[in-house]
Amino acid sequence: MSLEALTVEHLDEMNKVVEKYLQGVGETEISKELSLSRNKVVAHINQWKSLAADNSIIRARAKEALAGADAHFNKLIKKAYEVIDDATTVANLGAKTGAIKLVLDIETKRIDMLQKAGLLENKELAEEMIEIERRQDILVGILRDVASEYPQVRDEIMRRLSAVSKEQEVITIVHDVR
Repeated sequence: MSLEALTVEHLDEMNKVVEKYLQGVGETEISKELSLSRNKVVAHINQWKSLAADNSIIRARAKEALAGADAHFNKLIKKAYEVIDDATTVANLGAKTGAIKLVLDIETKRIDMLQKAGLLENKELAEEMIEIERRQDILVGILRDVASEYPQVRDEIMRRLSAVSKEQEVITIVHDVR
């Protein structure tokens, strides 16, 4: 078998695993359903997570898929509540109890899906925060340099920084006498 065929087969297998994973199916169940070892299923999921986290196109598609899945969950929950209402009308306690359990199960699956997706969001947010902190450090450095080189503007810099900073945040600009 060619390398290209192996790669296509590998990606196809990974897609099947990830599809089940995003539906909320556990690794062991995926392993049984797809006749793969559990270790291979876990490896596919981990590989997919790293690929998705490093690719902006995949992240965008994941967000779209997440929004679609969330909308689907909303429809299912709405239908389950209709069953609850119908069961209440005809006094069918068994159907009502089953529908309530169904709502709970659907919500549990949705929360699980959103938490799993949150792994991507957390990395994206962390990268954004690191970039913001880096830029802030550069700006603070520039302000310190300007304040030390031009003592006549030091007080004005401090006044303006105090105006935009948090109430209890202390801003200190050290003036070097040369």
